[in-house]
This record gives sequence, structure tokens and C-alpha cells, in this order.
Amino acid sequence: MTESEMIEGCKRRQRNAQRALYDRYAPRMFGVCRRYVKDYETAEDLLVSGMYKAMDRIGSYQGAGSFEGWLRRVMVNECLMHLRKRKPYELSLDDEDTYYQPEDAPTVMQQLLVEDLKALIDEMPIGYRTVFNLYVMEGYKHREIADLLGISINTSKSQLILARKKMQELVAQRLA
Repeated sequence: MTESEMIEGCKRRQRNAQRALYDRYAPRMFGVCRRYVKDYETAEDLLVSGMYKAMDRIGSYQGAGSFEGWLRRVMVNECLMHLRKRKPYELSLDDEDTYYQPEDAPTVMQQLLVEDLKALIDEMPIGYRTVFNLYVMEGYKHREIADLLGISINTSKSQLILARKKMQELVAQRLA
């Protein structure tokens, strides 16, 4: 079944199309959920609720842009809503290292395996992890992140800088 056939079938609430769409995209969307929450079971719950919302609102997909991109946005929003409900973002407002710029981080980061990177992301505080995921992994701009999280653009930028510094510290600990 092609992607467009699945989408049209889902718009008509056909179970086989919904199942095919879920089977095709669930593994990738689970990876998106895991980047935002550490707990495997919670990520599974977010995947299911996000996929349910996507199926329910599939009529709003107009065909502009990739379907996977649209679905990814649904999943990210589901994860962010979960994080908002659980507790306020633990965003550090300390500016002491705001202007820190790692110089050799890309070469060290290139040596890490994907699983290692995911494990390091899980070790970051929730505020760092959330901004890092949105900016680096999802490609959001700081203005979009600020709007999504209800923070200032400068807070988004400082959180990203601090997340990168934390990532470099975690990498250094692993390599030591």
C-alpha cells in the first residue's frame, strides 16, 4: 500500500490503512518520543496517543510537505504536552556559561554511536534535553522553540548552549 493510499484510507477510517500506516511509521516515531522522555513505557504511551491523534486529525494533512514531517510534528507536540503536564520545565536561567562555544565537539561527536548519543541525551536535565531535541534533532528555530515552550528566545539559546556544554562534559566522562 502506498503512502497516499494509506492516508486516503485513514481519512475514510479504514482499519487496514490505519494499521499499515502505524506499522510503517511507529518505529521512527517511537524514536522521536524516546528523545523527549527517558522512560520506555511512557514513550510507548506517547507513541500510541500521538498516533491516535494523527489518525483522528489526518484530515488536516493537506499534502503540503512530507507526511512523515507532519506526523513527526504531531509526535513532538504530544511529547511537549506530556512534559508540560508532568512538571514545569526545569530550565536553567544561569548565564555564567552562555557564551561557551566548544571547538572540538564535532569530531568527538562523530565518533559516538547513535545509541551512545541517545544515552547521553537521556542524562541531560529535561530543559536542556527538550531544547536540544527541538533545535538539533527536529530542526526548529529558537523563535519556534520559545513559542512552543513558553520561554524567551534568549532562554532557548542559552539552554542550547548549556546543553551542548553538558553533552561535551558527558562525552569527556565517557572517553576518560
